Amino acid sequence: MKTIDFRSDTVTHPTPAMRTAMANAVVGDDVYNEDPTINALEAMAAAKTGKEAALFVASGTMGNLTAILTHANRGDEAIVGIDSHTYKWEAGGMATFGGIIPHPLPTDEKGRMDAAMIKTAVRTDDVHYPNSRLILVENSYGDRGGYPVPLDYFAAVRQIADENGLSVHMDGARLFNAATALGVPAAAVVKDVDTVSFCLSKGLCAPVGSLLCGSKAFIHKARRIRKSLGGGMRQAGILAAAGLIALDEMSRRLAEDHALAQRLAHGLAAIPAIIVQPALVKTNIIFFDLADTVPLSSDEAAAQLEARSGIKIMSDGGRGFRAVTHYWVDETAVDTLLSTLSDIVS
Repeated sequence: MKTIDFRSDTVTHPTPAMRTAMANAVVGDDVYNEDPTINALEAMAAAKTGKEAALFVASGTMGNLTAILTHANRGDEAIVGIDSHTYKWEAGGMATFGGIIPHPLPTDEKGRMDAAMIKTAVRTDDVHYPNSRLILVENSYGDRGGYPVPLDYFAAVRQIADENGLSVHMDGARLFNAATALGVPAAAVVKDVDTVSFCLSKGLCAPVGSLLCGSKAFIHKARRIRKSLGGGMRQAGILAAAGLIALDEMSRRLAEDHALAQRLAHGLAAIPAIIVQPALVKTNIIFFDLADTVPLSSDEAAAQLEARSGIKIMSDGGRGFRAVTHYWVDETAVDTLLSTLSDIVS
């Protein structure tokens, strides 16, 4: 039975064109800044985001951590959404490795912290308090079903940051999904933040890697931080070759994944035993739940789904699921998920 994996877009594997490019990549020592394929990828990433420079890193978590450690010092504080990836899903790296204190705030249904609460969270100059140094934002917002956060929010955050001498970093793991959903270039999404990290290895299908983008001075400093984290790679152009295709080609086809997500969300809404809000599905992530009438846990339903049709899906162990569409699933896969799940919960 063929496996069909809806657990995440992190399960994507390289396209045939990527594998060919990786095999033929021209490489050098990136720690010496001598890998031409890495250099080309970093230049493309900077151009796509409208920033001066970029740095290739092993993962989105490394990109975010490198950014935070570059922006802030031990004992400083970062204002952050309580369900954001940098706070909730990155193993406490900012505190563990940098001694940087997260100041978590609640977020709304789109992943936005309240502007008034951000202003209140900024510390006054008092010896009892840590120094407020950084505001961390995210787009698209993973824990809100990949919602593409409206751009006026970031303009408001920028104003608060400027008034208080703070920097703003965006976790843009799925930046190009957000840009596609908002109908604007990636540079427009990040124009009000100082730095952004985005992944190549999710919907863009590259096997490894993320880019951290910002000013030339920031990236120069971040390169040292990356080295200290063990991220100084050598002939990494083999990976960057796939990244060039990801950034140049795969970033332009994400609307297809979003359309599949809509197909899945509306199909789920037609199953009486499933609770879902299709109106909140704007990119490639769908959250949904079993109705109370279903005598199964989400783990049990997910196990049956895989046993019957080879479909893997993420379960929260209670009543909820997450499904993610990507390059390696198609309409047939979506329809198979819907028909099999309908049979299971009926």
